[in-house]
Amino acid sequence: MNNDLQKFISEKTPIIDAEMKRLIASENSPSNLKESMLYSVNAGGKRIRPLLVLAVLDDFGKEASEDGLKVACAAELIHTYSLIHDDLPCMDDDDFRRGKPTNHKVFGEATAVLAGDALQTIAFGILTSLQHTSHEKVIRLIALLANASGANGMVGGQVLDMEGESTSLTLTELEEVHRNKTGALLSFCIEAGAILAGADEEELKQLREYATNIGLAFQIQDDILDVTSTTEQLGKTANSDTASDKSTYPSLLGLEGAKQQLEKYHQNAIQSLTLIKKENSMLKHFADYIVSRNA
Repeated sequence: MNNDLQKFISEKTPIIDAEMKRLIASENSPSNLKESMLYSVNAGGKRIRPLLVLAVLDDFGKEASEDGLKVACAAELIHTYSLIHDDLPCMDDDDFRRGKPTNHKVFGEATAVLAGDALQTIAFGILTSLQHTSHEKVIRLIALLANASGANGMVGGQVLDMEGESTSLTLTELEEVHRNKTGALLSFCIEAGAILAGADEEELKQLREYATNIGLAFQIQDDILDVTSTTEQLGKTANSDTASDKSTYPSLLGLEGAKQQLEKYHQNAIQSLTLIKKENSMLKHFADYIVSRNA
């Protein structure tokens, strides 16, 4: 990993983690529900989504303001809720997440479902509490997050993913799944950061292109790691996609073909950053990191 990116992650991740814990702690909710939410938030993770919000601000020469941090946390709380629900027996039925028992294994299915529900609504509440962002931009951010996380985005992608378990998908169909299930929330993070930074429409257009490509690259690398890494390395069950006979990039293209597709999207993402004049671009470093990570 690039040293500057490592420093950026090391500085920003503790701030993101502390703010998420503060936001959840401030909720007036039953202790067991709060404990369940904090369990999944405290399980860690790469925090790529919130870090991307702050990376956009950094590339535009903007400070990571209080509002920027809140938007970053809202995106990560949505992501955390989706993982709790994805792990449920009625969906992916996973026992481990980030090297720890999944939420429903610790708190039971009902509490896990409700913890996910609560995290989702807290995320939208956070966006309504922005203090230094115009009402027009706040409404725009809320609409973007609703679209990215709901039926037109992440939730719709999860449905397509489950439907795909009973049939062989084409490459086009597989990419549609992942543009929604994984890519939509990543795209929100990029676009939200750009809106907070005051990007113009041409800059937003190019950043959306960047987000689309890193979203697909992210998923291809996940698929590759599923067949090349161990459960200990991943922090979740390895070869789970193969076991459930899911369509993946390696299953459709072979391992080498998947790696070639990964590099194509990586290069497309880099080419979409011509608008970033900063020599040490965090978005470029993140594109490099996403395709080289080993977990």
